[in-house]
Amino acid sequence: MKGFTSFLAEAKNTHMEHIEDNILNGGVNGARESLNFLRAIRDMLAGSSTSSVNISVKWDGAPAIFCGTDPSDSKFFVAKKGIFNKNPKVYKSIEEVHADTSGDLANKLATAFTLLQNANIKDVIQGDFLFSKADISSRRFEDGKYLTFHPNTIVYAIPYSSPLVNEVMSSQIGIVWHTRYKGKNFENMNAEFGVKIADDVKAQGVWSVDALYQDTSGSATMTKKETDQVTKILSDAGKVFQKLNPSTLNGISENDELLMRMKTFLNTKVRAGKKITNVRKTVDEMIDYFHNFFKGETDKRKSEKGKDAVNLRKQDVMRFFSKTNKSQLSNILTLMNHFVDAKLMLIKQMNKTAQLKTFLSTEDGFKVTGQEGYVAIDKLGKNAVKLVDRMEFSKANFSDKIKKGWQK
Repeated sequence: MKGFTSFLAEAKNTHMEHIEDNILNGGVNGARESLNFLRAIRDMLAGSSTSSVNISVKWDGAPAIFCGTDPSDSKFFVAKKGIFNKNPKVYKSIEEVHADTSGDLANKLATAFTLLQNANIKDVIQGDFLFSKADISSRRFEDGKYLTFHPNTIVYAIPYSSPLVNEVMSSQIGIVWHTRYKGKNFENMNAEFGVKIADDVKAQGVWSVDALYQDTSGSATMTKKETDQVTKILSDAGKVFQKLNPSTLNGISENDELLMRMKTFLNTKVRAGKKITNVRKTVDEMIDYFHNFFKGETDKRKSEKGKDAVNLRKQDVMRFFSKTNKSQLSNILTLMNHFVDAKLMLIKQMNKTAQLKTFLSTEDGFKVTGQEGYVAIDKLGKNAVKLVDRMEFSKANFSDKIKKGWQK
């Protein structure tokens, strides 16, 4: 069976999964991939020069932008995520941008088209908008004056003492680049993660930055004690992994409805900011969730034929929850918890290298937060998963109490 990240690399980087969810998405292969990623990141932060992983920083930019050369006619284009539709939606003129989009999105895409069309961009590159001229403002925090921009959930702040301030203020737009695509047509393009792009984007008025993680100061290097702590967690994870029945683990990834509903249930915990501490109780809650979901689906159907169809779906999914699989599910959740614990320790270390301060805009003012997260990429640039503190960032992303940048 093909691991989820392998599938992702052959597809497009329009959605990327959490490293712990790779256990559910990819079964045995997905769990092994995630364990290897975490070990590789530990080795990198411990100072190993032979680490088999690259790291990208997840900037909280929005909206997404694609641009480059259309291989079908060699014309420059800009696009949003519709580039990978069956009928690709790309814009090869400012008129086409305004004919299909409006408001802030149209303004950003039109400006990007104007500034980037003569940049001689090869292939197709993907990034996220960080700001336009109208998005930049000055704010004073307790320790001084900052230049800020707020593209989505996170507010980025640059101290006025930084040379980055002049770079940002002299730019019309800012974009963080993170993925390059190559192929003979949009449909069959392959994604390359963890590559340097910004140096190739020579366009006046565009502040381009790569998402690649760099610790030039050495401030994120772990001590022996910290390394040993992560190693212990990953060792425990390995022991749990060895106990898992491959047919149970793969049974989740091979049943689309089971997988989707299971992840939806676990996301309710994230949205509530609740860490799973009692795995057996959580398995019982999950089963109740499934029963309630299918009851709701049945109640929506007016005909017996419709109700019978839902019951067939329910039977197909609920047969997974045998006594044996319930015990295995407890181990799967335990393994996910180990991955989360290791992930959070690694995120904490990598956050020490942040050049910009990051805040959340709350009802009570600004609250300090970490980076959105990181993306782990194998050295070939083909497989990738994200590492995010979901109890902090994902909860904030879902919360209506955190002001988003697009909420004017």
